[in-house]
Amino acid sequence: MPQRSVVAVGASLLVASLALSGCGTRGGDDGGSDTGSGSGSTKTAKIGVIAPLSGDLAALGKGIEHSVDLAIKQANESNAIPGWKLELAAEDDQATPDVGKNAATKLASDKDVVGVVGTLNSSVAQSVQPVLSTANITMVSPANTNPSLTQGADFATAPKRTYQNYFRTCTTDSIQGPFAARYLFEKAGIKEVATVHDKKTYGQGLVDAFSKEFTKLGGTIVAAETINPDDDKYDAVVSKIKPSNPKAVYYGGEFPQAGPFSQQMKAAGLNVPLMGGDGIYSGEFIKLAGSTATGDLATSVGAPTDQLESAKAFVEAYNAGGYAEPYEAYGAYAYDAANAIINALKTSLKDADSAEAARQATVQAMSSVSFDGVTGKVAFDEYGDTTSKVLTVYAVKDGAWAPVNTEEFK
Repeated sequence: MPQRSVVAVGASLLVASLALSGCGTRGGDDGGSDTGSGSGSTKTAKIGVIAPLSGDLAALGKGIEHSVDLAIKQANESNAIPGWKLELAAEDDQATPDVGKNAATKLASDKDVVGVVGTLNSSVAQSVQPVLSTANITMVSPANTNPSLTQGADFATAPKRTYQNYFRTCTTDSIQGPFAARYLFEKAGIKEVATVHDKKTYGQGLVDAFSKEFTKLGGTIVAAETINPDDDKYDAVVSKIKPSNPKAVYYGGEFPQAGPFSQQMKAAGLNVPLMGGDGIYSGEFIKLAGSTATGDLATSVGAPTDQLESAKAFVEAYNAGGYAEPYEAYGAYAYDAANAIINALKTSLKDADSAEAARQATVQAMSSVSFDGVTGKVAFDEYGDTTSKVLTVYAVKDGAWAPVNTEEFK
């Protein structure tokens, strides 16, 4: 995940594409009934957001919310869907599956909700998916990376799509984990690694994918440990890892734990890089890890937004929007996710009498969505996964994340 003050990911964003995106102004509480009367009336459709808007991961969740809000405002300003006003309905999932399920239930009961951008956490997505699927509401995640969400429990051997309404604009752990393994083994020359994960769906899946590729390349996993998501002291785990003499530690989890873990392992004399996935790619990680974070590594989906000429319009519009928080690692992906839904709504709402009546047609229209977004070409394969496989390795240098390697995973 990108650092708070820096960026997410991006690719081509043409000013003209803003007119092709669409969503509404920030979620109203008026129930979304028709305004006005007669043939000139404007109907309301809502795009929901389910993300952690409070708690440790709020920085990432707010970046998602604000980016969807931006897409909505631009769509309304350009009259992207004639006769319709689009609104944002944001719900806080607190990065907790049960809370996320309740948020999904609330949105599903709102007849004006036709799509949802979210969730951040793969474990929360597992609770949200069946609720939105039953209601035929399109769900597009900018951040879920667990492969089973699109390809089922047997994704490695017998992939099968389980939810036709679920899509994502980010790459999966089955790509991100191996991408990190190849970087450490082939480019950094590191052959012995210890792994640690937080027992959550995202962290465990990332470590599993990393370990499989790393050992396939000829590397050795010298230690494999776990922590609890609510831990804040890691001396016991560090004591188990240190004697195995790893040349790096690969961490599966998110920055609230990864930052202190990095700081504590360096303080204990384990002076090797900590590497993680997009879950640690945040400026918050560097704040928590402190001065010894220099040299730590993270992978994140896509290419660095702030280095792409074609992403300037998104960055400038976001900065001009006056949002209190930066767009972080997933803002660009949330913006593309919202615009993917908006593109589908151009078809599904065209002759619809109500937003609720357009839900199934929106799901069907998503499969044909294809446009140049902030993060690159936005399109989905037969499982609902993004067709883009570009990733970047970042390293902490001078107190900030700096890109060191960007390429397409093959």
